[in-house]
Amino acid sequence: MKLSTKGRYGLRALIDLAVHEDDAVSIQSIAERQGISDSYLEQLVRLLKKAGLVKSIRGAGGGYRLAKPASEISVGDILRALEGNIDAVNCTAFQEETGCQGSDFCVTKSVWKRVNDAISQTVDGIFLEELVQDSKAVLKKTEVKGTDLC
Repeated sequence: MKLSTKGRYGLRALIDLAVHEDDAVSIQSIAERQGISDSYLEQLVRLLKKAGLVKSIRGAGGGYRLAKPASEISVGDILRALEGNIDAVNCTAFQEETGCQGSDFCVTKSVWKRVNDAISQTVDGIFLEELVQDSKAVLKKTEVKGTDLC
């Protein structure tokens, strides 16, 4: 499975939102910190909002916030909102409506199912809160060393 910039940048944006959870965060400030164009980030935030992962705050001091606690948002939730299906292999044997004529005799379909299940279990088992803690640890290290983040 290869993720597009949608998944990679969107995950970075949500980590940024979660790190700055005390305030509503503007698209411009996320874009600046993460090195992502404002217009591209706006597209990603629309998808994340539609999926119920972020909410917008209007008015002075407005911006975006997480729609639920970081401990309840998995990497899988984020990737599915941005990328759609995250299966490594889209085997027709798994599709009820179309199916596959050779499904009953196919030896490889169990391999593809295990691969897809392993990906889902992995991304569904990593929560945004863990990544926030990792991010804070990295920031602390860079403050000690006096270097910038990449």
